[in-house]
Amino acid sequence: MLRVAVPNKGSLHGPATELLTDAGYRVQQGDRTALFVTDTANGVQVVFLRPIDIARNIGAGVLDVGITGRDLVAATSTAATELLPLGFGASRFCFAAPPGSARSLADLHGKRIATSFASLVEKAAAHAGIDVVVVELDGAVETAVELGLADAIADVVETGASLHSAGLTTVGDVVLESEAILVCGTNRILSDDREHAVEILVRRLRGVLIAREYMMIDYNCPTSVLPAAKALTPGIEAPTIAPLDEDGWIAVRAMVRREQAQSLMDQLWSVGARAILAMSVEASRL
Repeated sequence: MLRVAVPNKGSLHGPATELLTDAGYRVQQGDRTALFVTDTANGVQVVFLRPIDIARNIGAGVLDVGITGRDLVAATSTAATELLPLGFGASRFCFAAPPGSARSLADLHGKRIATSFASLVEKAAAHAGIDVVVVELDGAVETAVELGLADAIADVVETGASLHSAGLTTVGDVVLESEAILVCGTNRILSDDREHAVEILVRRLRGVLIAREYMMIDYNCPTSVLPAAKALTPGIEAPTIAPLDEDGWIAVRAMVRREQAQSLMDQLWSVGARAILAMSVEASRL
């Protein structure tokens, strides 16, 4: 049975469980304190852990695959391979300091840097050719400067609101762009059955992610305007075209990007298409 680790709480928990559910896996906990959910039908056992522990245990070979943040995998220096970016939990790891105190990482040479990700700070400092004093904290890193614990910080930033509230501004380039990812252990050897289960998991998740980006558009149009209509809705490979039981009219179906659907419907109407319908796609295999 394939063991899949899922964040037990925090900003990654909800989107991760929703994604797996949409992909056909049973992940709902009958008891919210339950650490395991067994999906016998799919040969999967879901394990609920802290995102940082998922990163560590994947690299240690304790778990087969897991969902965690790219930043956590990098911070733990774990032996893990990224299988699929999942499109949620976007954040960036960067340095920050009081406005005017530093414009680049070079200005942080010799400074005290508060962080929960010591290894990332050390790597970034080495890459920039500077020496810093790392002040390790478990949380509330953005308060370290105000408390006098550090001269600057290095932390994961989502919106930047917490930095602004703490009177800090980013310094230098973003060290790491992060999001939720599906990972597996680099050195873990899986049985053929588990390897096949991982392939199915990746295929299902990718299918759901693609489906979320697209909608299906159906419409009828005169054959005379088909070239213009096809130019608007070329589909992923090609649109599906079928004759209608009315001379000179055809039915067209194509996948379009969700954010473009409403605009495309307007444009299709303008070129002469009628009976235009847009429908959500729940899953896909492309």
